[in-house]
Amino acid sequence: MISMEKRLTVALLSGGTSPEREVSLASGSQVYDALDKNRYFVRRYDPKTDIARLVADAPQIDVALVILHGVGGEDGSIQGLLDLLHIPYQCAGLLGSSVAMNKLAAKQLYIQNQVPTPAFFPVRRKDVFDTDAGIHRLGLPLVVKPASGGSSIGMSIVRTTDEMPRALAAAFAVDGTALLEEYIKGIEITVAVLGNEHPEALPVVEIVPNDTHGFFDFAAKYTAGETLEICPARISEDLARIARDLAIKAHVALFCKGYSRTDMMVRGQDIFVLETNTIPGMTSQSLLPLAARAAGMDFAGLIDRLIALALEKPKILREKTDEVFKKRKTP
Repeated sequence: MISMEKRLTVALLSGGTSPEREVSLASGSQVYDALDKNRYFVRRYDPKTDIARLVADAPQIDVALVILHGVGGEDGSIQGLLDLLHIPYQCAGLLGSSVAMNKLAAKQLYIQNQVPTPAFFPVRRKDVFDTDAGIHRLGLPLVVKPASGGSSIGMSIVRTTDEMPRALAAAFAVDGTALLEEYIKGIEITVAVLGNEHPEALPVVEIVPNDTHGFFDFAAKYTAGETLEICPARISEDLARIARDLAIKAHVALFCKGYSRTDMMVRGQDIFVLETNTIPGMTSQSLLPLAARAAGMDFAGLIDRLIALALEKPKILREKTDEVFKKRKTP
């Protein structure tokens, strides 16, 4: 047994104030149970109530596991605080977290980095929106989603003109900007990536919601038995390789570190990237742990790997800073 003095002190953050609070708490509890208490001394914090305690405890914390979802947890807010407190953490930093959370910013970065994504355009709450023109531009059905947020909250598939006002209202209830997006009918897949400087993709997971769901919505994501998740996905090895490559390109394009999970649609021989999650669900039955198991890594081993990646980041930053100073000193 490792002595108390040699254990890493881990701050486990879950809960928060977003609509995904309950999912975060469930994930946090399963991560807590999986952490080896002989290796880690775990302190739990809920940002809804424990920010002051986290700040006070910061000098004693070696690393943080941020198991938060949605605004206030996945958008760079808590990441910026941890940066100020000099606490390393397993997920993307302030920049990567904020651009991945904003689907409009993420899509613009995908396009700049040759990552294929469905056609789209933004609509702001204050805009005078011409429904017929919007539908003519993308066709029906189309997808309406808030520009920020996660777990498909506020997302709808619009199949008739009459459904558009309700879909926009649902999206605007989450964010002041909505995205109208081309609907891609095909096979839904997701690919997780692990790594900082040299990211690697895990096996591809296929997602098959049951027939009661029009898409992989909140209920399909978090209700047991509502979705079939198959790993490896039932696609050709060529398509799987392309999907893994695209997941890494998306991870890099959005300045991600540690890990991410990118959702995609396969239509024929084409793959379209939908979005990238910087803090994927972390219950033992979530998609990332499923992919990790297919790669030979159990849930506890995955968490160990994430902690190791978190502790790599300060070292990488120090090495890069040293290189800069060395160059400045060179005559």
